[in-house]
Amino acid sequence: MRERTDGSSFASKVDLVIWPAVAAILAAGVGFSWNPTPMAQLLAALFVACGIVHAVISYGSRAALVFFAMSVAVGFVMENIGVTTGFPFGRYHFEIGAGLPNVGRIPFVVGPMWFAAGYFSWVVAATLLGGADRQLDRRFNLVVLPVIAAFVTAQWDLVVDPPSSTIAKAWIWHEGGAVFGVPPSNFFGWLLTSWLFFQGFALYLHHRNGPVRPDRAADRKLRLVGVLFYVCGGITHVVPWMSGQSGDIVDAAGQSWRLQDIRGATVVIMVFTMFFTSLLALIRLLDSAGPDERPRPSN
Repeated sequence: MRERTDGSSFASKVDLVIWPAVAAILAAGVGFSWNPTPMAQLLAALFVACGIVHAVISYGSRAALVFFAMSVAVGFVMENIGVTTGFPFGRYHFEIGAGLPNVGRIPFVVGPMWFAAGYFSWVVAATLLGGADRQLDRRFNLVVLPVIAAFVTAQWDLVVDPPSSTIAKAWIWHEGGAVFGVPPSNFFGWLLTSWLFFQGFALYLHHRNGPVRPDRAADRKLRLVGVLFYVCGGITHVVPWMSGQSGDIVDAAGQSWRLQDIRGATVVIMVFTMFFTSLLALIRLLDSAGPDERPRPSN
């Protein structure tokens, strides 16, 4: 008599493949993403691809496409308005991707990065709110989840923008700014832009038929992966800080900044924003585990 296939055994075998792959991607991201090199660009593309795969598994291919399209479209529209008028971010232009095709005045690579940063921020925010993305029939979740996700995304930019612009010169702020060469208006611009596509996606999930709902254990694993991708985007800035870089750097407004001050402040800001937020999400995941999923104390 043929034995039945054990679903839990198959899932364990899949985990043996998936988790080392996730760990390898995250380790590479932490080690190399902070420096604007071809390796970092490859990792950024992989980051986007992982976000797409994660979204397809979590919400289905159609919803993943909707999120991608909304985030990229809103990102390009707001960025083009920004470089033309200075609203809502401030006056700037991109240096990164100068040789690549543009969408308006914005390099093509910028749009997918809005998706990746936004998507994993959405996962973190939904986890903080106890799986609010699965309960959008509640008006509270429909309104609050996009707002929290926008703040989680703005935290990401608060960590990333000063070293990426003032040090790496991936984009240039024409008039400098108080946050190590970045104007405060930029972060409010991130809040507005990300909120627009988060609210649009929440409304889409609210109205769609036949939502994809992974089982509880699978959903927790997906959320864990999403939180790890989010926080590792911040932890990567620990590497250049620990390397002890020194010297001064001047922004476009002529303001001189100590490089080690930017690196050190970036790590401090990361710990008290992205890292703490991710820690809360991980605690929420642990608290939501069923009795059979929680670690058991040894005898």
